Amino acid sequence: MELTGYLKTIWKWLWLILLSTGVAASFSFLAVRNQPPIYQAKTTLIVGQALNQAEPSSYDIYLAQNLAQTYTEIARRQKVQEATMEALDVDWLPTYSVSLVENTQLLEIRVTDSDPLRAAVVADELAQQLIKQTPTNQSEQEQRSQFVHQQLNDLETDIGTTKAESVRLQDALGKMFSAREIADTQTQIAALQQKLNNMQANYGQLLSFTAEGAVNTLSVIEEAAVPTDPIGPNRMMIILTGAAIGFALALGAAFLLDYMDDTVKTPADVSKTMDLTTLAGISRIAGASLAEKLVTVNYPKSPISEAYRVLRTNLQFSSLDRPLETIVVTSPNPVEGKSTTVANLGVVMAQAGKRVILVDADLRRPTIHRLFGLENKDGLTTTLVTDTPMLDGHLQATGIDNLRVLSTGPLPPNPSELLGSRRMATLIDRLKEEADVILFDSPPSLAVTDASVLATQTDGVLIVADAGRTRRGSAEQAAGRLRQLGANLLGVVLNRLGSSGGGYYYYYYHGDEKRRRRRRGPRKWLERLTGRS
Repeated sequence: MELTGYLKTIWKWLWLILLSTGVAASFSFLAVRNQPPIYQAKTTLIVGQALNQAEPSSYDIYLAQNLAQTYTEIARRQKVQEATMEALDVDWLPTYSVSLVENTQLLEIRVTDSDPLRAAVVADELAQQLIKQTPTNQSEQEQRSQFVHQQLNDLETDIGTTKAESVRLQDALGKMFSAREIADTQTQIAALQQKLNNMQANYGQLLSFTAEGAVNTLSVIEEAAVPTDPIGPNRMMIILTGAAIGFALALGAAFLLDYMDDTVKTPADVSKTMDLTTLAGISRIAGASLAEKLVTVNYPKSPISEAYRVLRTNLQFSSLDRPLETIVVTSPNPVEGKSTTVANLGVVMAQAGKRVILVDADLRRPTIHRLFGLENKDGLTTTLVTDTPMLDGHLQATGIDNLRVLSTGPLPPNPSELLGSRRMATLIDRLKEEADVILFDSPPSLAVTDASVLATQTDGVLIVADAGRTRRGSAEQAAGRLRQLGANLLGVVLNRLGSSGGGYYYYYYHGDEKRRRRRRGPRKWLERLTGRS
């Protein structure tokens, strides 16, 4: 499909696209209109105490980061959730998330709720319950923790005493003169230094068992503050998103419907499907009664009447070498407007000065006599019952100069055999003596064989297709069947064109009508103003 094809599809289904977009936007607005504002509170924790050390090791930092990832998963587990609900005496928790700040030892617990205070309380309590999952905060470690702290206090006292004694001996060493005394003092200083080193090592090991020195610890560094500004809902974004979804769905549906629509709608469809030329495009004729369908009689200056005159001209140019005397008008399927087309075509041909006879050869559902308000007691079948068909008394005047009608007469049980008989061929020759052009209204070509029978006895066949209703398969099959019989296919009339399917034809005829209406508008206004009629 070319770009123009896409644009035509969008223009054709623009009402659906706009409606779907509007409905989606409206429902999105109604959905978010009564939604309460959403707030978010955040509590930040840190794993380990590496930041409190003057020279933290890379191993401590690496281990703390790995532990932080583990605690991120633990915080999402049911155990932490149940403990938090029990501590707060609630039976549900707002939506929350736990994330690790990239390349750090920090965890962030974010709680989203419509109540800002509740969001902050839940965030802090989740942090406290997560802290209780660390080894340094388990109840069974309390006794050990007290012992370790007591040992640390004793070591701190001993270390201080040892350092003081070592300093005293260092000062005394400078005042000694005896070699033996100096040697004994240096030995004492060395022993004190060794003792000091051992105590410091023990102190460091004991310190690792406490929260002050452990890596596997959690602590809050930023408690949750009660949020004051909501983070959502973003009503405008939700409405625009809903509208965009509605637009996309409608656009997809429009292209899908257009892809699945296999009807003949434009001259391009006619050319591609039937390999025929579109001789005219006829707009839909307003009015429910059959009498109103004779638009060339009732409104001879209307755009639709002009379209029938264009059809008359194109038929004349379609066979310049051999003027068309007998033309069969048919359609692929019933109710596609062939009878209306043949009647109005007969009128404009008669108005052009040609002697025209309309023959209602639809011996199953005759319509021509009803269009012109004529009787149907005698007609085509009446003339064919005699060996030598005679037209005397069977041709009915229509009240239009140069136009007469041969109605069907009584409907026979064998229409196809009657139309294909030798008497029918004789009758056609008699009709040629009476008129310049004979137009045959035949049944649909796919429903019965009557049109095929007549096609072999006439100069050409005009096919009427209902724009937007005649399926391409039916149109192709109708044209193919007539071609197999050697019929001269003159072209196609696209009937009942709508505002979006007529292309040039609709623009030309309806554009002309709109221009006339615009010109008449000021004139009517002036007549009303001056009181003239």
